[in-house]
Amino acid sequence: QVQLVESGGGLVQPGGSLRLSCVASGFTFKSYSMAWYRQAPGKARELVATISSPNGINIRYADSVKARFIIDRANAVNTLYLQMNSLNPEDTAVYYCNALRGSAPQWSWGQGTQVTVSS
Repeated sequence: QVQLVESGGGLVQPGGSLRLSCVASGFTFKSYSMAWYRQAPGKARELVATISSPNGINIRYADSVKARFIIDRANAVNTLYLQMNSLNPEDTAVYYCNALRGSAPQWSWGQGTQVTVSS
């Protein structure tokens, strides 16, 4: 059974940083490109960043997070990361990870992790 377990969210002040983690199980993690998504209140889920398999050579970011967020993966521990720097209130959302099938999410969504940026 596929599981995606996100963690690392929390309340942070504008300008602060957080590092999110996503532990995957039930599929061959290293064989899949992976992605982080986020969903803000009242908005559709949006793609934040993608990283290719197996070694993350190809990485892409949404324009809104370029130069602030860094996506990374550790295949040995089936974990996807998102380092988020220079956070601003517009980054407030529930963050989710997923594997990619082409350009679409492959699996059912996990519970996500809440990120709130507020002073």
